[in-house]
Amino acid sequence: MLRRDKVLMMTNPVLDFHIDKSAVRYVGSGLQRPECILAERDGSLWAADARGGVVHLQHGGEQRIVTQKISSHFEGVNSEASRYLTGTLPNGLAFARNGDILISNFGTDRLEVMARDGNSRVLADNIDGEPIGKVNFVLRDSKDRIWITVSTRIKNWMHALRPDLADGYIARYVNGKFRIVAEGFHFTNEIRMDAREEYLYVAETTGGHVSRLRVLQDGSLGEREVFGPSSLGKGAWPDGIAFDSYGNLWGTMVYSDKLFVLTPEGDLKVLLDEGDSEKVEALERAFLKNEVNEQVLFATGSGIAPWMASVTFGGADLRTLYIGSLKGARIPYFRAPVSGLPMVHWNERDIAAQ
Repeated sequence: MLRRDKVLMMTNPVLDFHIDKSAVRYVGSGLQRPECILAERDGSLWAADARGGVVHLQHGGEQRIVTQKISSHFEGVNSEASRYLTGTLPNGLAFARNGDILISNFGTDRLEVMARDGNSRVLADNIDGEPIGKVNFVLRDSKDRIWITVSTRIKNWMHALRPDLADGYIARYVNGKFRIVAEGFHFTNEIRMDAREEYLYVAETTGGHVSRLRVLQDGSLGEREVFGPSSLGKGAWPDGIAFDSYGNLWGTMVYSDKLFVLTPEGDLKVLLDEGDSEKVEALERAFLKNEVNEQVLFATGSGIAPWMASVTFGGADLRTLYIGSLKGARIPYFRAPVSGLPMVHWNERDIAAQ
């Protein structure tokens, strides 16, 4: 990772960067809902998969699905919407310190942990005896603390796609159970920490912006503030976010299929806009009227990663950027102008081997 003082002297690499779509490549085939992607030093990827587990991908073309032994699978699915509302639905992923995979399961509404052979167990499925809600994302920090986001307490999450509902929250896994540390979010989605872990950044999907909270020494969170514009614009449904080594926050807007960057100063730059403008406009109108339904929602999704959902930096130099999606069957990637901020797992396995 670049030293902070040297980074501040550089010209921000994203300011003059433009994506050459002819240079975009793909990895994987036949994937189902590769929403979240984890990258390892050896170049391999682990992608969430709607069949109830993860797919391990190699750039040489080899791939294998590892299904969870504790989870039921999709049966009798006869509509696109059913795949997002029924059964297991691995969503956000993170590596545990020992290399196991933490899975926030958006279908079973719980946090699970899976060994790389598929053996799995449930870490938590309630908070103080009450259902957790729609567990969306999981993050582990350098102090080995586990954080999750819950998008909504509404079982049918499509009914939560409205601007006037803020029942999302963030919880931390402490002593075998979850404790809510911040709430009142508009469909809490991915979270990330900056290089010094001073702030926790939160994608609020139905809020149309990214917010952040200071991380206090005891693991509690300070007051919330919006980072960057209060609205990321028309079709602003931020989903996945990830930092690069300069301090830029990369992100996706899911239903409008946009890839964007927020600079350290909070300035917005849209790098890619793959959405169907008419269908995105129709969803925007329905969203503002609290009238989102399956028809208008599932009509959206186009481009290289339909329902663009996440960004992951990988490759030996962390300059290969992968895009996860909810409707894609493969993973697009391209060379970024700057390396990504290493995730907490990046050096741990090497250290453990010494």
